[in-house]
Amino acid sequence: MRYAVVTFGCRVNQADSLSFEEELIAAGATAAPAEAADLVVVNTCSVTATADQGARQTIRRIARDNPAARIIVTGCYATRRPEEIAALPNVAQIVCNDDKPKLIPLISLTSAASVAEASSSGDGPCGAAIEPGIAGRTAFTLRVQTGCAESCSYCIIPSTRGAPRSVPLAHLLREVQRVVSAGFKEIALTGVHLGSWGRDFVPRSSLAELLQALDRAPASRERRVVFRISSLEPMDCSREIVDLVAWSDCYAPHFHLPLQHASDRVLAAMRRPYTIEYYMRLVDGIRAMIPDAAIGTDVIVGFPGETNDDFEQLATYLEHSPLTHVHVFPYSDRPGTVASTLGDRASGATVRERARRVREIGQRLAQRFRDSQIGTTHRALTLEDGSLVVTGNYLKVRIPPGHARNEWVRVGIRSHDQGELLAG
Repeated sequence: MRYAVVTFGCRVNQADSLSFEEELIAAGATAAPAEAADLVVVNTCSVTATADQGARQTIRRIARDNPAARIIVTGCYATRRPEEIAALPNVAQIVCNDDKPKLIPLISLTSAASVAEASSSGDGPCGAAIEPGIAGRTAFTLRVQTGCAESCSYCIIPSTRGAPRSVPLAHLLREVQRVVSAGFKEIALTGVHLGSWGRDFVPRSSLAELLQALDRAPASRERRVVFRISSLEPMDCSREIVDLVAWSDCYAPHFHLPLQHASDRVLAAMRRPYTIEYYMRLVDGIRAMIPDAAIGTDVIVGFPGETNDDFEQLATYLEHSPLTHVHVFPYSDRPGTVASTLGDRASGATVRERARRVREIGQRLAQRFRDSQIGTTHRALTLEDGSLVVTGNYLKVRIPPGHARNEWVRVGIRSHDQGELLAG
């Protein structure tokens, strides 16, 4: 059986999709483009109306280009609006987020050309090990928890992902060993609310304890793997975590700390549990402790009630901040959230102009960071055909050919997009 997995949205979805691919490959299925696959799994996002639209368009395109394909749809949009998904062409099954761990067995029970049949036919390597390059990814994305109990007024995700559930530490340590043994050298740790890991355990644990345990793992001690911490809410980025990233060789000096806004009035309306002063102290402290760290963020423009003065506070802070990457999201109304009931909306033209200005600021911040790194040296991992590398602080630069994908190299940064191979 030929399969394709199409993924929208966050790293949690990427981790879920990687799990689907592992199970399908182990059962003997082979990867193919969506237009040539017997089975297509579409893993949807619903964080914005644009994400919903993108999923619908993709499903229609697959059905048009490959009418024989069975399309299985899962993810947040499928969980939130299953009736909309069911109305789309060639959708054979809808699997909600809670049932994602059972998605492949569910397919094997209902498909005429089932995964179970492929597995028993001897056509494929049942239980085959994963390896770097699966789904085109050199790093492995490891989901350590799912669900969220926060009450951000604009966000629909708690209703699509449910309450926080953490993956037990023993399971994660075994998974890290398996992934490293398969050849992966970078693991991205992700979760819907990553910073809440362990709070649902009895006795209660914490993300800092998980990171400390991973730091002690044999692969970490032998410098065979680097962990990259995915998006972390500002209130969850403790001093313990910053210290660990600063002093441990096994953590990439890379933080992603969603700000969302720099006006305390807007932050309160968003129900974000911090102030701009708190956020400033946090990122300034990281920059002082780890001068070369990458620090990315997310911001929303056009939130209901955002005034010109509110926006100028955001733009002014970003322009003078130590941030290195900015993801900009025009506010997207999500029915069922508190924010969707609020009035005083800026016009579409105003929101687009604000987004444009923030993107320009983000480009300047990224350029400033790249310029600051010229002359520095880094341990880096080769990507693609080996001529592109990524450093711990998320610089991607070209190097001379001669290396394969997924090799550690030492690189000197010579320009914003070029590196020099160094010995050692």
